[in-house]
Amino acid sequence: MTARTFITVAAGLALFAATTLTSAPNLAGETRLLRFPATNGKDLVFSYAGQLYTVPISGGVARRLTDGPGYAVFPRFSSDGATLAFTAQYDGNTEVYSMPASGGSPKRLTFSATLNRDDLADRMGPNNVVMGWRNTAPEIVFRSRARSFNPFIGELLTVRLDAELPSQLPVPRGGFISFSPDDSRIAYNRIFREFRTWKNYRGGMADDVWIYDLKSGALENITQNDAQDIFPCGLRTTASTLSRSAPGGEISSPTISPPRRPGRSRSSPSSM
Repeated sequence: MTARTFITVAAGLALFAATTLTSAPNLAGETRLLRFPATNGKDLVFSYAGQLYTVPISGGVARRLTDGPGYAVFPRFSSDGATLAFTAQYDGNTEVYSMPASGGSPKRLTFSATLNRDDLADRMGPNNVVMGWRNTAPEIVFRSRARSFNPFIGELLTVRLDAELPSQLPVPRGGFISFSPDDSRIAYNRIFREFRTWKNYRGGMADDVWIYDLKSGALENITQNDAQDIFPCGLRTTASTLSRSAPGGEISSPTISPPRRPGRSRSSPSSM
């Protein structure tokens, strides 16, 4: 490259950069990378820079709820909207905590061994991820990786606000979960791998949404799709889920009517 050509190219790049900077909107004052939102219909709680903030859903100035070492993530409101459950690292380990939705002192609910999988950057997700609450009892559902060396296997456990020993839901593994209003059924993913970058994945580890009847033991795959079907929510007569089954790989949010066939089972939980 000659000196004249180099100067011409450099001048062109400088002009392009100047034009781009002057024409782009001023984003310096905007807050970005807000993660893991949850709402109780009145307030919105989200994680930013590893801490939890709250703001009215009508808008306003966000107020910080947590201020501790490590991360505070995965907030979930109780069914009455008065209590928050979340995953945090106040004492070093990644554990489940609760606090009033308006703010206050966090209470530690789980006590786990220190694991390498406590790392929030783990590609299969960290240990003790808060997934939600039961609707009829003050119990928090979380995904634990404490008892398996296999990163694909996490158990769905529940813990009460009195911090008694957690108990496992009667399924051997799971991920995202939603309870029916009476807590008699769950819609859930058997695999949790949403920290991985498997865009448009359609292999054998692609998630489906399963309905499990906690009373009869009936289990039904209601999606049976070769693409991703994740984040089941709103399990009533219909259930919403995110799907990546569109031809271009776009994520959509279809509504599915789960079957009501007590006693009919495609497979037993122990085979999952």
